[in-house]
Amino acid sequence: MNSTYQTLLPEPVVGTADQIIVLRLNRPASANALNTIMAEELRHFFAAIPQSLCRVIILTGSGKHFCAGADLKDRKDMDETAWHAQHHAFEQAHRALLACPVPVIAAVRGAAMGGGLELAMACDFIYAADNARFALTETTLGIMPGLGGTQLLPRKIGASRAAELIYLGRAFPAAEAHAMGLVNRLFPESALEESAVATAQLIAANAPLAVQAVKQAMQQGADKPLAAALQCELDYYETLLATNDRKEGITAFNEKRKATFTGS
Repeated sequence: MNSTYQTLLPEPVVGTADQIIVLRLNRPASANALNTIMAEELRHFFAAIPQSLCRVIILTGSGKHFCAGADLKDRKDMDETAWHAQHHAFEQAHRALLACPVPVIAAVRGAAMGGGLELAMACDFIYAADNARFALTETTLGIMPGLGGTQLLPRKIGASRAAELIYLGRAFPAAEAHAMGLVNRLFPESALEESAVATAQLIAANAPLAVQAVKQAMQQGADKPLAAALQCELDYYETLLATNDRKEGITAFNEKRKATFTGS
């Protein structure tokens, strides 16, 4: 994994043989605001995951915040052409995150605003510190969410709740995000990353090809009619039958021992 990023800090979790990586958005002086370099580096990082040993990623921020959204200071003097070019880089980063084949857990402390919330929603689920705050504030700035906010938030909390939050551009606290189902679990800030790592370890202990097939089936079936979605599930199910991990899982169960999965 590239260790020379300017705006990202990938940290393999000690003792996991690089199976779990904590990826920190690393512009703490700017509340980890998203700029062009960060977008390009996010795209590069997630594009490289299929060639790595990684089984789970935890996406979080350095310092006090997750991500304050796009860096508006960086955008202050941008003309329309430059704005388009930067947003294209943002789109590529977001799509690479959505397409990541392994589970990605967002661990959010402090601000997750605008594009920061959209990055968190592109992860498989969100754990949050009790001091986290969320918002899609774009309508207060003369723009609108452009990294999936109008599509992902309604899918996660329902259309009417999402409409109210996006129309108002209102910030809401972690407890409200949890109550709405946007956040899976809340933790004291001091326990956030430890808890995310503990969950990642449980996921990483499962058969990685099975976990990845589940992720693909869920994503691809989400917008299909039920019959087509069920067929999508069966198609992925069939891919696992010839794997060594399937044989190991059944053998270990019958031998009453813990399975050792190799991803083959």
